[in-house]
Amino acid sequence: MTTPMQSEHKDIRFIIERQDGPDQATYSEEFSVPYRPNMNVISALMEIRRNPVNAEGNKTTPITWDMNCLEEVCGACSMIINGKPRQSCTALVDKLEQPIRLAPMKTFPVIRDLQVDRQRMFDALKKVKAWVPIDGTYDLGPGPRMPENKRQWAYELSKCMTCGVCLEACPNVNDKSNFIGPAALSQVRLFNSHPTGAFHAEERLEALMEDGGIMQCGNAQNCVEVCPKGIPLTTSIAAMNRQTTLHSFKQFFGSDKGRTGSAVEA
Repeated sequence: MTTPMQSEHKDIRFIIERQDGPDQATYSEEFSVPYRPNMNVISALMEIRRNPVNAEGNKTTPITWDMNCLEEVCGACSMIINGKPRQSCTALVDKLEQPIRLAPMKTFPVIRDLQVDRQRMFDALKKVKAWVPIDGTYDLGPGPRMPENKRQWAYELSKCMTCGVCLEACPNVNDKSNFIGPAALSQVRLFNSHPTGAFHAEERLEALMEDGGIMQCGNAQNCVEVCPKGIPLTTSIAAMNRQTTLHSFKQFFGSDKGRTGSAVEA
């Protein structure tokens, strides 16, 4: 077994899974990148882009991937690194076994090379109304304050950067399923806990009860293992299970009560 990079190595070997377009076949290409201290996967990819020559010395096309903040905040640079979904900006070469194998996340459609379309995740957030709906066109004054104990755990949930890693790790999120995934489930808990967001709590819970919602979670718990922000996703899923169950009981008995009342009045 190969060992993580050490400073005396002069070159880093990369085997990258490539795809020239959404409907094109995949193929692997190997690259050799000069080693620099404190190098991460992103900086190595930038070196390949600067000089797109593969390990055989042949000129090739630059690698395509997404990136933005380079500080593990935006979530854009997610990919499969040595078999695990993670952020490439915080994947340090010195801590990775060689050859370093890069591949796109499989849960999302590939656009080109390591770049994927994460629209599925953003559509799930729209479905559950993952925002606080207030009119920002004029000053509404200070909002209601949250208790400190609630604010602390809500802050942990707010760290989600929509990187898609939890969806990649979830066996229930695939091209044969419309499961919205753990990120959207956790965001419902976050926004339902907000004093203003709670006004639309029932709408969010009903969205979770629809097809593709919480009932399709298989409780594999892979999501919480891979989350780069350490968000307690399984705790949120358990909380949403309780809330949707209570909401369904209220709907059922509430409608029964209404029918009984009508019958008595009649």
